[in-house]
Amino acid sequence: MIDFHCHLDLFDDPQKLAADCEKAGIYVLSVTTTPKAWPKTAALGRGTRYIRTALGLHPELAHERFNEVSLFERLLDETRYVGEIGLDGSPAYRPHAEVQLRVFERILASAQDRGGRIYTIHSRGAADAVLASLQKHRCGSTAVLHWFSGSKSELKAAIALDCWFSVGPVMLRSDKGKALAAQMPRDRVLTETDGPFARSGKRPLTPVDSQVAVLELASLWSVTEEEAGLLIKQNLRELLVRVPGTP
Repeated sequence: MIDFHCHLDLFDDPQKLAADCEKAGIYVLSVTTTPKAWPKTAALGRGTRYIRTALGLHPELAHERFNEVSLFERLLDETRYVGEIGLDGSPAYRPHAEVQLRVFERILASAQDRGGRIYTIHSRGAADAVLASLQKHRCGSTAVLHWFSGSKSELKAAIALDCWFSVGPVMLRSDKGKALAAQMPRDRVLTETDGPFARSGKRPLTPVDSQVAVLELASLWSVTEEEAGLLIKQNLRELLVRVPGTP
């Protein structure tokens, strides 16, 4: 199983959950929302085989934490993964679009200057602007658009930039989410949960729930669950080799 976007540090007992994922052999990309959260979040994956940690600055926090970008740049050499980063154009965060864009552009520029990274990117209500930045910094081929919710034309533009996509159980519950996932290139799709923010009823999703997304994708692709799982694992291997030195 692969959970390519999970906030491990925000669960009630992150140490136990990390240990459970490691024991079960679930590949987890543990994302951070601010650079200051990096030390504790990174510690969850230290010494493990399956847990990797991404350095992030979430767009919903960019207007409050923009002064942490310099810390982000100091920490960047500690990881080959960057996220959660991006832009959020929903009504509550649209007033902060300018500072979000400054933060996003500086992060991409810094990462690309150091040989590139694998990115997990938030693009809610701002897909066009996100894609413009990825094109500007020439990093679409290692950018994973997490829980993509843009239009069909924006999806086509993302595909043209060679972007990747991570989809989870909640996204795949909706007709729109299924329609978008069905149009994504199968060889550029990964699974995620976005736990603990994404939920099943009152229960936060955990990395083991990424298998639900595998089942949904198998149905969309008209293949078996095993075939879908193998393809997603192969996709991850293909993505990792795009940034030299990425474990």
